[in-house]
Amino acid sequence: MPMSQPHNRQLQLGFSSSSSSSRGVDDDGEWPSAAKDRSAKNKGARDWCGEGSDDGEEGEEEEEDGVLSAFLCPITMEVMRDPVVVETGHAFEREAIARWFSECASLGAAPRCPVTMEVVDGADVKPVVALRAAIEEWTSRRETAALRRACRWLTKAASEKEALRGLDAVMRGWKLARVGKRVVRRDGMVPMVAAMLRNGSARVRLKALQALREFAREDDEYRDSVSEGDTIRRIVKFIDFEDCQERELAVSLLCELSKSEMVCEKISELNGAILILGKVACSKSQNPALAEEAEMTLENLEKCEKNVLQMAENGRLEPLLNLLIEGSPEKQLRIASSLEKIVLSNDLKNLVAQRVGLLFAGVVENGTLPAKEVAFKVLDHISTNTESAKVLIEDGILLPLFRVLSVDGVKFLPPRLQEAAAAVLSNLVACGIDFGTVPLDGNRTIVSEDIVHSLLHLISNTSPPIQCKLLEIFVMLSSSTTTVLSIISAIRSSGAITNLVQFVESDHQESRAASIKLLCKISFDMDHEIAQVLRSSPTLLGCLVRIVSENDANADEQDAALQILANLPKRDRRLTMELMEQGAFKYIARKVLNICRRGTANNIVDNTMLEGLVKVLARITYILREEPRCVALAREYNLASLFTSLLRLNGLDGVQLLSAKALVNLSVESRYMTGTPNFDEHEQKSGLTWFGKKPPGIQLCRVHSGICSIRDNFCILEGKAVERLVVCLSHQNKKVVEASLAALCTLLGDGVEITEGVSVLYMANAVEPIFEILKGNPTGTLQQRVTWAVERILRAENIAKAASSDRGLSSALVHAFQNGDSRTRRIAEASLKHINKLPTFSQIIDKHPSRRGSSIGSMERYFRSDR
Repeated sequence: MPMSQPHNRQLQLGFSSSSSSSRGVDDDGEWPSAAKDRSAKNKGARDWCGEGSDDGEEGEEEEEDGVLSAFLCPITMEVMRDPVVVETGHAFEREAIARWFSECASLGAAPRCPVTMEVVDGADVKPVVALRAAIEEWTSRRETAALRRACRWLTKAASEKEALRGLDAVMRGWKLARVGKRVVRRDGMVPMVAAMLRNGSARVRLKALQALREFAREDDEYRDSVSEGDTIRRIVKFIDFEDCQERELAVSLLCELSKSEMVCEKISELNGAILILGKVACSKSQNPALAEEAEMTLENLEKCEKNVLQMAENGRLEPLLNLLIEGSPEKQLRIASSLEKIVLSNDLKNLVAQRVGLLFAGVVENGTLPAKEVAFKVLDHISTNTESAKVLIEDGILLPLFRVLSVDGVKFLPPRLQEAAAAVLSNLVACGIDFGTVPLDGNRTIVSEDIVHSLLHLISNTSPPIQCKLLEIFVMLSSSTTTVLSIISAIRSSGAITNLVQFVESDHQESRAASIKLLCKISFDMDHEIAQVLRSSPTLLGCLVRIVSENDANADEQDAALQILANLPKRDRRLTMELMEQGAFKYIARKVLNICRRGTANNIVDNTMLEGLVKVLARITYILREEPRCVALAREYNLASLFTSLLRLNGLDGVQLLSAKALVNLSVESRYMTGTPNFDEHEQKSGLTWFGKKPPGIQLCRVHSGICSIRDNFCILEGKAVERLVVCLSHQNKKVVEASLAALCTLLGDGVEITEGVSVLYMANAVEPIFEILKGNPTGTLQQRVTWAVERILRAENIAKAASSDRGLSSALVHAFQNGDSRTRRIAEASLKHINKLPTFSQIIDKHPSRRGSSIGSMERYFRSDR
């Protein structure tokens, strides 16, 4: 091109005269404002290049001013980065000249050179490679010099002003060109900036954090360089202080650093860093932006397995579960081993069950032995929570567990894994759901007969720890009303009751306790089977008695053993006598007496045991007539008085019920034990002398016509028993009412003075409560008892006359007459005739019944009836 030489000449000379040319353009006033205020631009260019005002450096800056002016764009008066040349030979910054031409076009003028004002072709701009290279070389030298000068201010001894000036210089050099970044790395300026985090000035620390954040945004090499030394620890320290000005910058810096895996490993070595970040991440309500950056940092840290484990220990479990799900079998085993060592809250246990429950179910059935061992440990840990146990059950964990616990399955498992599997199953059963409706496979459930048979068979053929867990499983299944009958049926059909009872003398304490609790749960329904085993082996019965009588025995085990004894058939004379031989009754009588003397209002343990103690003690009242030793023991401990005092224990319905029943049995025997007067020989007279008269000086029982006492012949007229039984007639519990009424009815039965019995009840204000019971229209045995009692009471003409006007009583008798059984209807008919509500031409009723009986019959069968 012919103009190449002029262009080169103008390239070399044009900038020297740029000042005058630009002033000419400015004076014209018709051209764009981009060329104005160049003196101010020149100052900006000097600041951009990092020129200082230190006196020691003025000579160096002045030497470079000539070179600097050659690199300035005539329009912007800034050092050019991408110089281009126009037809006049002048060079400009590409963006500046393009903007100039655009403004010319907007004014409707042709493109002109900003320097010469000559019209030029706006599209004919060409890059100046040589100039660009020269500018870059000059800029590099300039930046390098400025950065090296800044190193003098990044020291411990620097003042705040100097430190800030040095950090500003570093930031300018870093941002303007790549050479600055190379100098920062090569001259080791990153550690120098990091050292400023220890400066006493908050402004310096903030500026240093900003610089380090810019370094960290570059690449992993810079991130690793920033993290050297104790920089990570200082950054985390800033994050931990909530009122610290540097906190937000510190979180942002750590977020950038965490993008490097090497830095993530360094963070994992700093104790508490994960916990502090987790605290910040949870503060969304206080500072959402800061919490979001902390959350991003934690997500970056998940690249390091150590960090994931620390997060899990601090409650952030999702990353660990993700590794567990996505990892290889070897990694899964390693992660699961770590998981089982972490203490989990109930919410986290539920999370683990939801995320990896199916995974562990598969491992239990098909995993290797090491994997199964870890899986059992994790399952044992998370299944202790009710909600997580339900999740595992829904995921189908029961079938794999049963398969490994079956007789065939345990052959392939070492004992420790069998025990672990039994422990997991025990935890699952404890969650409280209805296992009768949870399918195992097909139509079978865990309480299906063949499943229960298999587990019962395993109990007899395994080690004590596994036996203990299986027994505990049956205890929990027997505690549910929906599954207990299935368990009882399976035990009965398998004949396993003998083996279960024999565990009461086991040397393994936990197995013994579990078996006793199981027997307690099923003893009410399997009392005869348990009694049969105990009769054949008195030592087993002795073990139960010993557990009950031991002072240092476990309270739950002691209470369960007591309930087994209490539920044994009460009329089993052989067992009762064996209990007497074992000393059970004497111990229990003393125990009950002590409890009564201490009072039970504030002793919950005594209250729960008292009912069982009373139930066992009441056994001897069922065989008094056949066994004199029972009579002697009842007299020795004054049991009639003891049972009477127990009627006062309001709130203990079971104790009151059992005491009233015991008094029924004792009172029935009173008429057979009533003593006769014993006179001296000189007072002896013929029977005719005393016929129809009471012996002088002797107080005879009004009802039993003999010498009575509550201790010797259990007469309830003594010791305020009648009064307390009358109070119980108003009890809220109908069973207590019925038992108390039965005890009072013994004063009206055949073989006693009925008239006197009625008189005793009348004087004790018992007649009206008995009438009220009948007015309530009871059903069943209570209806039979009260109707019978009312008929006996209405034989007293004065009471019958007063009752004849009681419409409520008449209505109740009519109801019994119409709705009772055949015997009750007959008795109600007799009662209606007593109060003149029916004519008396019927032959059913004897108008003059004997004092000791009635043609209607005895109440003896009601006294004998029980459970």
